[in-house]
Amino acid sequence: MPIARNAARTALVACAGLFAVTACGSGDGADEAQSKQVTLVTHDSFNVSKDVLADFKKKTGYTVKVLKSGDAGQAVNQAVLSKGNPQGDVLFGVDNTLLSRAVDNGVFAPYQAKGLDRVPAEYQLDGEKHRVTPVDTGDICVNYDKSYFADKKLDPPRTFEDLADPKYKNLLVTENVATSSPGLGFLLGTAAEFGDQGWRDYWKKLKANGVKVVEGWEQAYNEEFSGSAGGKKAGGDRPLVVSYASSPPVEVLYADPQPDEAPTGVLTDTCFRQIEFAGLLDGAKNPEGGKKLLDFLIGKTFQEDLPLQMFVRPVADDAKLPKLFTEFGAEADRARSLEPEKIAENREAWVKSWTSLVVK
Repeated sequence: MPIARNAARTALVACAGLFAVTACGSGDGADEAQSKQVTLVTHDSFNVSKDVLADFKKKTGYTVKVLKSGDAGQAVNQAVLSKGNPQGDVLFGVDNTLLSRAVDNGVFAPYQAKGLDRVPAEYQLDGEKHRVTPVDTGDICVNYDKSYFADKKLDPPRTFEDLADPKYKNLLVTENVATSSPGLGFLLGTAAEFGDQGWRDYWKKLKANGVKVVEGWEQAYNEEFSGSAGGKKAGGDRPLVVSYASSPPVEVLYADPQPDEAPTGVLTDTCFRQIEFAGLLDGAKNPEGGKKLLDFLIGKTFQEDLPLQMFVRPVADDAKLPKLFTEFGAEADRARSLEPEKIAENREAWVKSWTSLVVK
């Protein structure tokens, strides 16, 4: 749930390495260890089971060092700035809202991952160029606090248009589209729903209806949203939040005791389809290790680990979803989408226009 905080933090994480078994240093031993280490640059929401990475090492001989670089947009921006001399070998977490920024700036070296034939063509947005490999998919949607609406004897909204209805005034919190991947996804969902011009009129209505804008997902979901465990502790008073269709299973998994029903629900008519990719960074110091890591990311072991680690859906058609995910997650049959080319053509102008309309 998705950009680098600062150079000092990146350097610190680079030395510490969340999953590395090698140490920063010099000498023949360090050089040999470096040759068997592959570095994955990613966003702060990346997570994977330790036994899965151990399986990668067993099968390939490579250890993985993970460099977390903030939100997805920040990770992509850092990759663009360090083009040709990257911080790592593979970048994971660039999604379809940011894809053009990365590929147009030549961040990635082409590589066709082994096992790509198990991934439906609808997720392979880079076509035959293979600069990126699809890894997972998720839907950005408005979530709602079930208890709030039950207590108020108020039906929750259903559609984008409902969110601008005065009976839901001052209830929605969303993220700044200039600093947040889900915030941008929600904006793109409204552009897909209302068209190039109509989305602006829609956001004027949302602003008049008291929508609250915060910088990122963590603040929106875990502080402002009254339905999350974090939001309850923080005194959040917004029962509607832009999050993910997979957020309800999170609330069940980490509750003690686990409830029979998720405390939050999903407005499935407000969703935008997000696809996350990984790619071999141009200029990678360990391209062979990077290629093996890309193969592994779409392999069944990693794909089936994804749902309960990062609460996204695998793209490989032979990967099974866990019961918790299927029982409490939501299916967005009408998730909106936009072609990457259209996003690339309009993104900067839309963000600038949205900022003028909603924030300033």
